[in-house]
Amino acid sequence: MPQRQPDARDVAPTVQKLRVHFAKRGRLRFTSHRDFQRVFERAVRRAGVPVAFSAGFSPHPKISYVGAASTGAASEAEYLEIGLTRPCDPAQVRAALDDALPVGFDIIEVVEARGGSGQSLADRIDASHWQVKLIGVTPQAAADAVAAFLQAESIPVERVLKDGRRTLDARSAVTRLDVIDGVAEPGEPGGCAILEMVVRHFTPAVRPDDVLVGLRQVSTLAPPLSPLVTRLAQGHLDEAGRLADPLAPDREPADGPLFEPTA
Repeated sequence: MPQRQPDARDVAPTVQKLRVHFAKRGRLRFTSHRDFQRVFERAVRRAGVPVAFSAGFSPHPKISYVGAASTGAASEAEYLEIGLTRPCDPAQVRAALDDALPVGFDIIEVVEARGGSGQSLADRIDASHWQVKLIGVTPQAAADAVAAFLQAESIPVERVLKDGRRTLDARSAVTRLDVIDGVAEPGEPGGCAILEMVVRHFTPAVRPDDVLVGLRQVSTLAPPLSPLVTRLAQGHLDEAGRLADPLAPDREPADGPLFEPTA
């Protein structure tokens, strides 16, 4: 006889929500988001975190992921929210999860979601600050490509999505794009240029790879090696071009912005 699935009366309620800031580093940047979900759920069980579950025919842990970086990109600014069935000390949860996760998935901070803040975690994140290292590209070549990109009103690029091939406007999503002189590592060919960009979160999302495709369309920029992409920050982009820390409203006192444009 099949076992009855729990209904809402059988499921322990969510009494606390924690917001988690974590990093994806080193070789684990090649882990897909789905694989990370499985790894994180196992870590929650090993750490003994009392995660809440949904009711119904397929109960699942109440973990919400926000704006995950694509496979192959490293990140210092990944976020998720987890519901718990009993109150826990955020610092202890951070330590337990960090111990349970493999090196490269590193928990940076855990804070309690404040019920009176009025915004979901997703509402506080609408842009990302990315760094892209171009090996074999001189800073001058990168600067010429960036100048042509910024002068364009629209740069359509194509990408295959779940619902088929779509055309995205790489230019409209980019609010800032700068070139920084990079240092090539021993054995790396040619020069090295580093791009720093702030990209708004549109639907469908414009990724750094799409911006690089746009740069190739408006210039002769063609890096000989795959770029090294790292997300440095996520947050709400204000009118002054600053990215506010999405966890700041849940702290006392709130921290300042993660990123401010240079003059």
